[in-house]
Amino acid sequence: MTRDRRLWTRLLRIGLAAGRGTPGDRLRWWALFAAAATVALVVLGTVAAVATHQGREQRNEARGPILTDARQDAALMYREVLDTVDEVQHSVLYLVPLTDDAPLPPGLRAWPEPGQAVLSPELAARGRHLGIHDRYGESTGTIGKDGLAAPSERLAYVRPAHAPARDAEGWWYAEGFGKALPIGEMVDQRPVTDPLLTFWALTGVPALALSVIAARVGSLTRDRRSGLLHALGAGRRHRAVVQVGEAAAPLVLGTLLMALPQLAASRWDLRLPPTGYVLDSRDIRAAWPTASAGLLLSVLFLLAVVVLTHRAPRDRRSTRPGAASSSVPHWRPACCGLGVALVVTSQYLPERNALAPFALGTVLMWGFLPSVAALVTRRVGAGLAARGARTGRAGQLIGGRWTAAHPGVVVRLALAMVIGLGIVAQLQVWNSRLGEQAELARLTQARIGDGVLAVQATPMAPRAVDAFARTLPDGAFLLKRSTTYDDQGRGSTSLQGSCRALRSLDLECPAQLSPATGGDRRIEEIRRWSTPDIRVRAVAAPFGLTAQDSALVVAERGRLSEVKRAAFAVLATAEPLGDTWASGAAGKARANNWVLLYGVTGLAVLALTGGLGAAAEFVRIRGVLAPLTVLTGSRSVFRSVAFWHLTLPLLVATVVATAVTAWHSLFFIAAAGEGSVSWTVLVAGALGCVLVALLVGALGARSAIRAARSWRPTAD
Repeated sequence: MTRDRRLWTRLLRIGLAAGRGTPGDRLRWWALFAAAATVALVVLGTVAAVATHQGREQRNEARGPILTDARQDAALMYREVLDTVDEVQHSVLYLVPLTDDAPLPPGLRAWPEPGQAVLSPELAARGRHLGIHDRYGESTGTIGKDGLAAPSERLAYVRPAHAPARDAEGWWYAEGFGKALPIGEMVDQRPVTDPLLTFWALTGVPALALSVIAARVGSLTRDRRSGLLHALGAGRRHRAVVQVGEAAAPLVLGTLLMALPQLAASRWDLRLPPTGYVLDSRDIRAAWPTASAGLLLSVLFLLAVVVLTHRAPRDRRSTRPGAASSSVPHWRPACCGLGVALVVTSQYLPERNALAPFALGTVLMWGFLPSVAALVTRRVGAGLAARGARTGRAGQLIGGRWTAAHPGVVVRLALAMVIGLGIVAQLQVWNSRLGEQAELARLTQARIGDGVLAVQATPMAPRAVDAFARTLPDGAFLLKRSTTYDDQGRGSTSLQGSCRALRSLDLECPAQLSPATGGDRRIEEIRRWSTPDIRVRAVAAPFGLTAQDSALVVAERGRLSEVKRAAFAVLATAEPLGDTWASGAAGKARANNWVLLYGVTGLAVLALTGGLGAAAEFVRIRGVLAPLTVLTGSRSVFRSVAFWHLTLPLLVATVVATAVTAWHSLFFIAAAGEGSVSWTVLVAGALGCVLVALLVGALGARSAIRAARSWRPTAD
């Protein structure tokens, strides 16, 4: 037992020494360090997402009103409406206590007085320039963190200045708080798997690619060392211990580095650019046990990658060290084909169930597409070698044989380019998903701004409508809008209001409903968002609003804040025409910011992956090509070999990746029903990959030329 322990300890020490003892191992050390940090980032990001999701649900359950149908037992009345600040929607919660001991919602220390409001810190800060502090009444204090799903949530609690009647329409009755009823931004809460799938696809896959590349950096020296250990009688377990010792230090240090941002996030509330979302430090702090276990598992996972990607001697009976040519296992192209099949079949599934197979198929397709490109280049390499032998071109012969014998080199170098091109295309497609109605809303607001505001209110008596109209700012007028449809589905919209209101739109003042003739640009926009048939009538007496009616406020530009203040005073809302669609598009753009965050992180990881793969190939190629200067008497052979072995395979991979990227983007647009492909972006990305291919070949040749100048024969 003691002898075995001493053997394992010695093997581990051999691995630790090997990690820093050869020329190529410095690059390998930093590659493993970077891979450990990246994988730890993905693990911690996953833990943070799950912990944040659970924390949001717990806080939402604590603040959700417990509704009741027994009005006599209710402690409060409750109503929720939506408002926007800079195209970001937020909830405005009207609360009316009915008893002296009515429970407070979490985050409030005391009931606001009638006509007062309590805002979340984010809403108070972001809406300051729009007069948010007196839009719903006098602002008093801010909502505490216990009452918010996240520190960055925008929310307002409002106590109306005049309590509504107990039988008022549009109100709910509650006994208190503590039920999982979605309010605020939790109304649109999606399963945690949705952001995680996107995160894993855009950041996790590049992290896995970097892990594989890092595990194979310096593989020539390591394979020779493994062959020597095999010749000395070492088994698979003995070699694995040496490999673990070789990789342990950089993996542990890289993992511990990522614990620093975890510590910061558990101490302070951190805002994530460019999303604007603020992580709640309490959620991150509560997840420390899970995060610690995740960091340990990430180290063990990378150690397993290092051991499993190690190329063992092929001939188990021979003890002669030797290098074996690499090959592409058949299961890799099969996995790529499976990914394509999942992407295709996802369109036939229900929308809610289609994301998971689409994301999984995308990951498999992009992860194993370089292997398909390697198979293609292997056949190309064999053809180049044969052609070089016939024509007597040494560079083509050597480069073609290397490409045919070592397709794994192509996989490692093309991995970053192929996945990077796919990520760039997906980012562009996701950000192009605006929608036709949202585009029309943006055009309307660009033409007339807030010159026409749609007012939504509960049924209002003529006296209440007249009081509302009197509180509007100077130059703002109220119109009643009613839309009816005939048996053929043709709609007609009537606008009724005072003569001053109609004349402000350059319309006549008929006593009976008459077709609207003339009018300024605002009438055209009202037609767009109502019906083409607009009829108008001047009324002298105040009018009322039923549940089927709505109202329009026509005013000069720049009166939005004043009109909103007047509308909320009577428990109504006012928004520019099409604002619901514009806000929805803005919300989609903010969701795309998460895709941008994950994608940019993934692209940075891929850039590092490509750089490490190219650097490792330079280290290998300069030592192998150097003796050719004696055989050929010319250094131009280095450029030829580098072109055929490095540049050409990467160009082939670029062509394959560009074709698949175009198909994948078009398929996604067809399945989603929106978005567009920017061929300029795709062509620019492909040209970037072409430049990278040329640069890799040039640097490989330059590295070999420099090594040839100092090469001397050795007895190895």
